[in-house]
Amino acid sequence: MKVDVLLGLQWGDEGKGKVVDVLTPNYDVVARFQGGPNAGHTLEFEGQKYVLRSIPSGIFQGDKVNIIGNGVVLDPALFKGEAEALEASGHPLKERLHISKKAHLILPTHRVLDAAYEAAKGDAKVGTTGKGIGPTYTDKISRTGVRVGDILSPRFEEIYGNAKARHEAILKNLNYTYDITEMEKDFLAGVEYLRSFHLVDSEHEINNLLKEGKSVLCEGAQGTLLDVDFGSYPFVTSSNTICAGACSGLGIGPNKIGNVFGIMKAYCTRVGSGPFPTELFDETGKLIRDLGHEYGAVTGRERRCGWIDLVALKYSIMVNGVTQLIMMKSDVLDQFETIKACVAYKVNGEEIDYFPYDITEGVEPIYVELPGWKTDMTRMTDEAEFPEEFNAYVSFLEEELETPIKIISIGPDRAQTIVRYTEE
Repeated sequence: MKVDVLLGLQWGDEGKGKVVDVLTPNYDVVARFQGGPNAGHTLEFEGQKYVLRSIPSGIFQGDKVNIIGNGVVLDPALFKGEAEALEASGHPLKERLHISKKAHLILPTHRVLDAAYEAAKGDAKVGTTGKGIGPTYTDKISRTGVRVGDILSPRFEEIYGNAKARHEAILKNLNYTYDITEMEKDFLAGVEYLRSFHLVDSEHEINNLLKEGKSVLCEGAQGTLLDVDFGSYPFVTSSNTICAGACSGLGIGPNKIGNVFGIMKAYCTRVGSGPFPTELFDETGKLIRDLGHEYGAVTGRERRCGWIDLVALKYSIMVNGVTQLIMMKSDVLDQFETIKACVAYKVNGEEIDYFPYDITEGVEPIYVELPGWKTDMTRMTDEAEFPEEFNAYVSFLEEELETPIKIISIGPDRAQTIVRYTEE
């Protein structure tokens, strides 16, 4: 068996949670391979709305194994709150969720360091969520991190104390004032709660499940253009969000990768600082934000909105090896007379059709215009009902991106999802 990978192709917030929830009936296992609680996946079904931060979106399917892989960074306090809320709503996590011992823990001082580093940058802020993600990955790479498996050690108090002392020395040098009393109390309560879960060697577990013929869906967080290597650096996240991250974040060989589902919106959004060539600062951008309810699931921050960027999407498809596309929030564009799509950039007077090393400044989007469909698609149940203009938009995107669009979402609910192609 091979694993399928589902990931975002833009700057995150593409709607991965809903799609994973729609796809999970076809899989035995859902595994999260990178990122931390800075990413929120929103799912809506049966009149309920759920926001997942660290827990895989397959948790709502009762017979699935859900794995938090080694590439994830986990905040015990936030995890405890998220898990207890799900358990209270009738979803028994402890029999469904397995957590890698090799995943790294976000400590209270990581969150303080996150805030201190951002404050020190002044006007050059990256725009982090302040959840301690970057400092945790920094410790991982510098070989000073604390891992989930460490909470089982009789030396855990010492391990935690040493890490805390290192962070406190840095904060003292930064002359940053803070108080972690309450955060630390919540952290230690979260650690105790975490001990009650299945803590596993997830690389062995997932490969054994594949040997048993189990089907696996790997779930990414954030988006390709936030990848620490291939995104709009330095305005990126701290992990590899691309398909290769599934291999390192779960312990899967590259030859085990099957389909790669790339998720995109029918337009484009971004949260936080950083370049965004197709960003709209006018009433159109505001209308897209309002119609799409473009506010962060975890932070509540306004998302910056703009037209779809095909230059960036082609790049994302290339570095991920995308085999099928999934387009979200198509209904948000229902009201527009004209739809625009960026097909090239003008950089220093030269027109280019590839994603360059730096898009920080001097990048002007070149658009083509297509007619809007001016039709409410939210109640449609089959692609045969799609208006002609929308079909033309989809065909245009498929031709430009050289990749089929398999699934189209026309609303937030699980039922508002239309599969266009079925495999033989």
